[in-house]
Amino acid sequence: MAVLDLKSPTECRWDAAALGEIMLRLDPGAGRVRTARSFQVWEGGGEYNVARALRKCFGLRTTVATALVDNEVGHLVEDLMLTGGVDVSNVQWVPFDGLGRASRVGLNFTEKGYGIRPALGTSDRGHTAASQLEPGDINWDRLFGIEGVRWFHTGGIFAALSEKTPDVVIEAITTAKQHGTTVSYDLNYRPSLWESHGGIDRAIEVNRSIAPMVDVMIGNEEDFTAALGFAVEGVDPALSRLDPAAFGRMMTTVVDAYPNFRVVATTLRDAKTATVNDWSAVLYADGELHAARQRENMEIYDRVGGGDGFASGMAYAFLAGKSPAEAVEYGATHGALAMTTPGDTSMVTLAEVERAMAASGARVIR
Repeated sequence: MAVLDLKSPTECRWDAAALGEIMLRLDPGAGRVRTARSFQVWEGGGEYNVARALRKCFGLRTTVATALVDNEVGHLVEDLMLTGGVDVSNVQWVPFDGLGRASRVGLNFTEKGYGIRPALGTSDRGHTAASQLEPGDINWDRLFGIEGVRWFHTGGIFAALSEKTPDVVIEAITTAKQHGTTVSYDLNYRPSLWESHGGIDRAIEVNRSIAPMVDVMIGNEEDFTAALGFAVEGVDPALSRLDPAAFGRMMTTVVDAYPNFRVVATTLRDAKTATVNDWSAVLYADGELHAARQRENMEIYDRVGGGDGFASGMAYAFLAGKSPAEAVEYGATHGALAMTTPGDTSMVTLAEVERAMAASGARVIR
C-alpha cells in the first residue's frame, strides 16, 4: 500500500500547486549588501521555490497562487516566473497606487556568505501584495475542483506574513482536502516574521491550527520545537543536527500528536562554515525512519533554497511512485545540488540528481 493516496495525473491539470509570496532577491555576489554597487536579480520564495523546481528540474506541471502589484517590478517577477516555467494564471494582480504605499513587491537582499562570515538576509517586505491576500481572493474551487491538483504545497513563511494569511492557508488546504489533493506544509519558522504580531506563541497557535489538515509535514532542526511547540526528552535540536535517531524520536512524538501526518521529514545540517556543511535528511513514514546518505564537508556556493530543494525532490519522488527511502534520497540530493548554484531556485536537472545519487565523486562529465 502506498504511503500517500495521490490523485492520478490524468484527472488533474496540475501535478503541483503552491501558495506563497514571491519576492525579488537582490544578490551582491561575492560582496556585501552594504557596499554593493550592483546586484544580480533572482526571484524566490519558500513555497514558490518548490513549485519552480518541480517544473524546471523534474518536468512536472505546476502553478502558484500569489499576488503581485501591477507595475514594472511586479511584471519583472512575472517574467522570472515564466522563465522558470511556472504557470501564472493564479496570480492576483493588485493595482499600483504610484508609490507602493498601499501595496508593493517584496525585496530580499541576501549575501551568500563565505568561510566564517555566515549568509545574511535582509528583507524589505512590508505591505506587500501577497501579505494582503484574504479568504475569498483566490478561487480554490476552480483550482482544486475543476482543474485538479495532485500535490499542494504551502508553509509557515506565508502563514506568518499577516493576521489574514493563516486564514488563506486554512481556506486553501480545506478546499484541497475536499478534492482529494495531498497537502505538504513546510514549517519554515522565521522569528523576524512573527515578531510584530505575537511572536513564537502566535506561530505555535497558527501552525497547530493548520497541522491537523496536513499530510506531509516538513521542518528543520528547530521548526518542530519553535513552530509546533514540541519538546522531546533527550533531544536537543541544536546539538543533534546530524543524529537521525534523535530526530526519529521527535518524529514519533509528532506523529502520535498528529496521526494525520503520513510523512514527516527534516533536513539535517551542521554548518561548519558558510561554505562547508555536513548535510543529510530523514523521513518518517509508516512507523519507519529513513535516513539519506550523509554528505560530510560538503562545499556550498549558496545555501539559500537547500530546504526547498529537499522538499521538491521528496515531492517529486512520491509523485513518481517511489518509496519513502527513495524519496528522502531524492530530496537530500536535490537540496545539496541546489546549494551549488546561485539564487534561491534550483538550476539542476533530474539527470544530474540521479547521477549524484549514484555517484561517489564529482568527476568531469564529457
